[in-house]
Amino acid sequence: MTHAYNKGVALLTALLITALLATLAITLKWNNALDIRRTIVMLNRDQAIQVALGAESWVQNILRDDLADSDTDHLGEIWAGDLPPLPIDGGEILGAIEDLQGHFNINNLIDADDKIDPVALKQFQDLLKALQLDPRFAGITADWIDADEQASFPDGAEDAIYTGFTPPYRSANQFLSSASELGAIEGIDKESLDILLPHVTALPRLTGINVNTATGPVLQSLSETLTAGDIEGLFAAREDAGFTNLEIIHSYIEDEAVKGLLEETSSFFQLKLIVRIDTVRITYYSILERGPDGNVTPILRSLGTT
Repeated sequence: MTHAYNKGVALLTALLITALLATLAITLKWNNALDIRRTIVMLNRDQAIQVALGAESWVQNILRDDLADSDTDHLGEIWAGDLPPLPIDGGEILGAIEDLQGHFNINNLIDADDKIDPVALKQFQDLLKALQLDPRFAGITADWIDADEQASFPDGAEDAIYTGFTPPYRSANQFLSSASELGAIEGIDKESLDILLPHVTALPRLTGINVNTATGPVLQSLSETLTAGDIEGLFAAREDAGFTNLEIIHSYIEDEAVKGLLEETSSFFQLKLIVRIDTVRITYYSILERGPDGNVTPILRSLGTT
């Protein structure tokens, strides 16, 4: 009886060990498969980034050649067209180039003396009105950027407001590096931000507005008297080749200071690329600065954010 019992225990032990070994083998195989998949994904991601960097270099050449060939930047030039999907090994790449000086530069709100610029402030207020957003955001944004900690009157907000939030934080008191930072401004919700972002930018220095590429609301912000019908007429006048001369748009603007902001060329562009390799997909953003000598330099790169 004891002998049979021992044989039974031995058999159960053997079965248990076999089951444990089988489980261990399956677990190792599964972990190994996951490790291989993770490695493939990482390699594909690295390859996608390298593809994006190569495309960025190609775009730099396009922008350099464009400056050599033309004295103006407008929406009829080769850089302004969307990059159609192009096949690459295991996937595809597509993208677009956008003239950032067709947008309102938020950092223009602060002048070279680190004071709030009244002309830029008024333009931003008019842009907000054109977008049917609260014009108070202009003064609040200027307070966010200026160096002092004194809230402007009547529209302003400094640390006394932001430190009362949950979680608390302080105002930047410096230029924005990205227009998406406006999401931290007091009173600006996601819906308002989504409406505003296509028409604003944040550039590292004071810039003019390229009227050949400016969005409709940005053009409308140049004068309180400009109507939606006027904007349609201006779009028709510039068509794809830009304005033949700035007098066309000057005739709509009374403020000489605003006229001085208008340009026909640009120095800052944003490249957006989408690269897909196998199951990996990245969205690559690069802000490019083109100097007067034609050299094009990436000044800000990001993945998945604007």
